[in-house]
Amino acid sequence: MAENLEYYKIFYYTAKYGSLTAAAAELSISQPAVSQALKQLENALSAKLFVRASRGIRLTLEGEVLYEYVKEGYEQIMAGERKLASMLQLEYGELKIGASDMTLKYYLLPFLQKFHEQFPGIKVTVMNAPTPETLKLLRQGKIDFGVVSTPSCRGPEFHVMPVREIEDVFVAGRKFIQYKNRMLDFKELERLPIISLEGNTSTKAYMDAFLKQNGVELHPEFELATSDMIVQFALRSLGVGSVVRDFAAEYLEDGTLFELRFNKMIPKREICIVTDAGGPLSKAAEELLKTLRNEEKGFGGEND
Repeated sequence: MAENLEYYKIFYYTAKYGSLTAAAAELSISQPAVSQALKQLENALSAKLFVRASRGIRLTLEGEVLYEYVKEGYEQIMAGERKLASMLQLEYGELKIGASDMTLKYYLLPFLQKFHEQFPGIKVTVMNAPTPETLKLLRQGKIDFGVVSTPSCRGPEFHVMPVREIEDVFVAGRKFIQYKNRMLDFKELERLPIISLEGNTSTKAYMDAFLKQNGVELHPEFELATSDMIVQFALRSLGVGSVVRDFAAEYLEDGTLFELRFNKMIPKREICIVTDAGGPLSKAAEELLKTLRNEEKGFGGEND
């Protein structure tokens, strides 16, 4: 293989136009430079590639064989450059995001709608998973960024940008009306049938840790896969549901459910955008993050 790939570029344009002058004009170099490069290529390959013709030059049989391969390769490179330019113009590309049910539904979804309307050529994949799994996907490089909830997302390997507060609450239906407007101690929850999330979620881990600090250990009557289902069980008075307020907001407003009150506040948490502190972002990810930063400017700073 010739050491200087630039020779093949000159060879391609010379063969394409059948003219040293045309190739020189296309490449913005002198005609002697074209001739010299072709001579160097012929010497490196030990083959004659061109012969003079009545108008310009033409390929030899050996030159025709080489040109078919060079043409395919060079045009593939140009196609790749065009595809890359299309990606940089956000006409084409892919965006992978990790988000839980909560962060997707109550924060990210409206932004994704606007982004898709503005850049319909970008394929958006949302990997729906709880916060611990989303952070794992981010560490493995399988997503561009995650939208998760605190406190699990803190760590030196991440850039963390808080974007919205969330509040954990306990909600109940008519069967538990005697607890409405009462000031309760968290210890009283141990006597109530509790409905909570199952598995490894930041919401469950946060609430379990907070209650443990207050000397409370719950043994839920029901453990469910989604917060929406917790709300549905609470509406049927199957127990007291432990959820983020957003999931129950509609029913709290119309009075179908009520919120239990306690003599101590449950600290609020945050939804955060998390990126890999050491990894580059795709152009599509950068564009969406720029929108999110502009929309949420002033909520909180980044934690590097």
